[in-house]
Amino acid sequence: MTYYRTIEIDGHKIFYREAGSHDLPVLLLLHGFPASSFMFRELIGQLSDRFHVLAPDYPGFGYSDMPSNSEFAYTFDHLADIIDGFTDKLGIEKYALYMQDFGGPVGFRVATRRPEKVTFLIVQNANAYDEGLPDSFWAPVRALWEEPSPENFQKIREAGISDEALEWNYTHGVKDVTMISPDSWVLQRALVNRPGNKEIMLDLLLDYRTNPDLYPQWQAYFRKHQPPTLIVWGQNDVIFPPSGAHPYRRDLETVDFNLLDTGHFALEEQGGVIAEHIRRFAATL
Repeated sequence: MTYYRTIEIDGHKIFYREAGSHDLPVLLLLHGFPASSFMFRELIGQLSDRFHVLAPDYPGFGYSDMPSNSEFAYTFDHLADIIDGFTDKLGIEKYALYMQDFGGPVGFRVATRRPEKVTFLIVQNANAYDEGLPDSFWAPVRALWEEPSPENFQKIREAGISDEALEWNYTHGVKDVTMISPDSWVLQRALVNRPGNKEIMLDLLLDYRTNPDLYPQWQAYFRKHQPPTLIVWGQNDVIFPPSGAHPYRRDLETVDFNLLDTGHFALEEQGGVIAEHIRRFAATL
């Protein structure tokens, strides 16, 4: 059974999905943009006999509170603070981290702050290297970073968080679009189109500029602490292409490397394959 719970962190209601016995090793699932813990809905059940699975929604995402951006600083540092508080309040001493998309900069911040807590990493289309941000996709976002003007914000609003873009996030790069449930992007549209939510997403896309400066720190964490790492990467993703997956092998000694024939939200088409990779990898540790 999956349970749907809420917990208060720093005065904000954080929604999370939970399954598996508390006696099992903890697997913390960190979602991407513009998604929520909903992206892990099937994976949770597939792994709940092997892990105590926890999948929170960040503030402004999913079913967690959505304070306005005048009340809450929507930065990756702040989201990492919330996840730190989440694990502390639940009394979680050790956990594996599954990170996708925005889950990378949240999870890598958490891991570098408290490396003693992290047992292993699962990286799915989440970037920690300059090679993983090609201009072919990221040029408009870089323009926003350099000049956060109303015009550049509007370009990202239209190209990145329109109804059409939300659907494209799920369908680009997949082998068989008929396997991709529209539930995901319909839910995304409902949540992103709440008053004020697009401004929250734009704040985080602007704050993404802080992440490349931290890549050397994250890579130093890899080299020093050597967390065993499973790479399960949708190779047809144009947002985070596989050029960002390969460099992990430069800094990590134990890397189980897998490119999958699918797109950005690899779980939608290759969820069963990813679950089996996780079970297999965890059994070797």
